[in-house]
Amino acid sequence: MVKHQPLQVYERQLCLSCLTGIYGCRWKRYQRSHDDTTKWECLWSFILFCTFSLLLVWFYFWWEAHNDYSEFNWFLYNRSGEWSDGTVPILAATAAGFTYIAFLTILALCHVAVGQQLNLHWLHKVGVTAALLTTIISVISVTQMWGEEWDVVWISLQATGPFLHMGALAAVTALAWLVAGQVARAEKTRIQLMVLLIYLSVLLTLYFIPLSISSPCIMERGSLKAAPTIIGHQGAPMLAPENTLLSFNRALQRNVSGLEVDVTISLDGVPFLIRDRTLRRTTNVGRVFPERQYDDASLFNWTDLSSLNAGQWFLKDDPFWTVQYMSTYERWSVGNQTVCSLEQMLKLAARSKSSVLFTLRRPPPSHPHHHDWVNITLDSVLRSGIPQRQVMWTVDSNREMVRKAAPGLQQTSVQKLPLDTLHHKGISRVLLRYNQASAQDIQLYNENNISLTLYWVNEPWLYSLLWCSGVPSVSSEAPQVLRKLHYPLWLMSPDEYCLIWISTDLISFAVVLGIFIFQNYHMIRWRMSGMRSYNPEQIMLSAAVRRSSRDVNIMKEKLIFSEVSNGVSSDDTFTENGFNYYTN
Repeated sequence: MVKHQPLQVYERQLCLSCLTGIYGCRWKRYQRSHDDTTKWECLWSFILFCTFSLLLVWFYFWWEAHNDYSEFNWFLYNRSGEWSDGTVPILAATAAGFTYIAFLTILALCHVAVGQQLNLHWLHKVGVTAALLTTIISVISVTQMWGEEWDVVWISLQATGPFLHMGALAAVTALAWLVAGQVARAEKTRIQLMVLLIYLSVLLTLYFIPLSISSPCIMERGSLKAAPTIIGHQGAPMLAPENTLLSFNRALQRNVSGLEVDVTISLDGVPFLIRDRTLRRTTNVGRVFPERQYDDASLFNWTDLSSLNAGQWFLKDDPFWTVQYMSTYERWSVGNQTVCSLEQMLKLAARSKSSVLFTLRRPPPSHPHHHDWVNITLDSVLRSGIPQRQVMWTVDSNREMVRKAAPGLQQTSVQKLPLDTLHHKGISRVLLRYNQASAQDIQLYNENNISLTLYWVNEPWLYSLLWCSGVPSVSSEAPQVLRKLHYPLWLMSPDEYCLIWISTDLISFAVVLGIFIFQNYHMIRWRMSGMRSYNPEQIMLSAAVRRSSRDVNIMKEKLIFSEVSNGVSSDDTFTENGFNYYTN
């Protein structure tokens, strides 16, 4: 009868102590265990994985939503009445929570890799629960208040999908080392098959998922159209106060093709430029007219509006973190801006031969120009001297009257209407948010000579995506950023993408196969040797442990001493894979 009795040499295991100590506060050797993880701890591991996945999606959402941060802040201002950059604390908290959960997930995977029992400390369980509940509440809140922004995830995947696929494939390929180790250590064939099936299902899904990935940037280079023209929304609001002459001049210096503004009519019938309902955010009305600061902006006459400062707020709030880069003269120019009238802006556009796109807000019912607001605005346009073909008219009210009075205006719709309706109303342009037009809509508009403008496009990745889609023009709050882009961020032909896809899959398959063979080499050898019983943990130890000759000699000396004490001769011993055995 042969008894297998491998000798163990206890060493300091600093890395293992840190691993189990940080994860489960098990710093001592006797606190650690190679036993199977309990069902309760398996449940917590599943909760940890779900929290990591949810935070990953949430973090990706906020990263891609950077294009609309100013829109989010403006939305919060309209609900609270106070201006603040709400994206900073949200992004900081999301990054901190994701880093913490990702760290715990890595520690859990390391536990699996070294065969340690998972035992998450109760403080970490509290942290995981807090992160999970906070993320769920945040997702629900954003969905209720800003639900349309979730479209940015699906749109961004058209730009990042091919690269996210390669990253996910690399991560799952690396997990093959853990999976192969689990298969080698598992004593039950059922568990081995279950682990293998789950892993192979995920791997095969990633191998073939490019079949469902579509991106307008996967196209022949010869099919790429001209870059979309850029319209400065409110001028260049990142470089100067919005809707001011300085902002428009800064945008024109960046060679924008047009200007987009928001128009309101004053109490005495002067169209002027402002985005908000009140003057509190963008002027010093709280200091000049404190008792009227909450009044509708249209209830001020032009004399009062002209007396307000429209630039100091920009220096104080620094909404786009750009004031620190301004010179002393630039700050002086910003701080001396006033409210701009529509006619002033139109004359500037006429001199620079730029187009103008404006949206008009109807005054409240108590306003003296509640009924003739369209006529007043049209008179201001005709009086400015700007050529009619440079003006995009978006007001749907009394559109037929406007067409007869000024047939040269470019009739523009801000709604997604059927082609028959657009042609019937004489509309030649459409202004939509970037998430409202699909690739099919863009192609349909182009084929029917309907010029499409999408707003607000501030990030290079989105501009590149729309460029590849064939969008004629975009409205942007960051023309200085988009103007630096002379070619899409990435563009590849279908054949090139197919080659990259197949090559990546083949490399991944070869690496996974090599890892499984290497990890299970000793198990395969033991099975081929004809032995019917074996210890999988001992096999893994023999595969993983590589001791120096000095350690082996010490082990042999201890074995000889033990054999002499027990009456066992050296002839009754043999060595196998770094372990000494004796026969009896």
